[in-house]
Amino acid sequence: MTAIGLVDEELTGAVIGAFFEVYNALGHGYLEHIYKAALERELTERGHRVAREVAVTVFYKGEELATQRLDMVVDDRLVVEVKSRADGPELGSAQLFNYLRATKLEIGLLLTFGRRASFKRVACLNSWPQRGAVEKSDALGVELEDGASKTDLHAHEDTD
Repeated sequence: MTAIGLVDEELTGAVIGAFFEVYNALGHGYLEHIYKAALERELTERGHRVAREVAVTVFYKGEELATQRLDMVVDDRLVVEVKSRADGPELGSAQLFNYLRATKLEIGLLLTFGRRASFKRVACLNSWPQRGAVEKSDALGVELEDGASKTDLHAHEDTD
């Protein structure tokens, strides 16, 4: 039997390790911006490139609708959404999935700094069939701090 690895398994594992390092140092109870700053510092110290508050343009039927901000993008490949409470984890997963749908990125982590540290991996693979109200279009893209990238997307959710 052939083992199938996770998308960006090494990168997601490294970010999860940094997440637990931050959680073990700070515990729970702070506001999200404290955890984001600590996680950014930890990831940078570990040699990763981190972009914070990344602007993403959301399109509807090929026309610009609004701009949404991603908490963090690591190494131009991984969207990280940080929560300081475990309220409605399904909402956080849906939010992260939609962030992935609005970009060319395929994998994200929902990191929760609640009473119990928890993480959820969300995938939106370009090779999977299009689903939902987001239209396949060259207008779908993500504006990163160091430049713009416009790509199309096929979306589907897979969580671990």
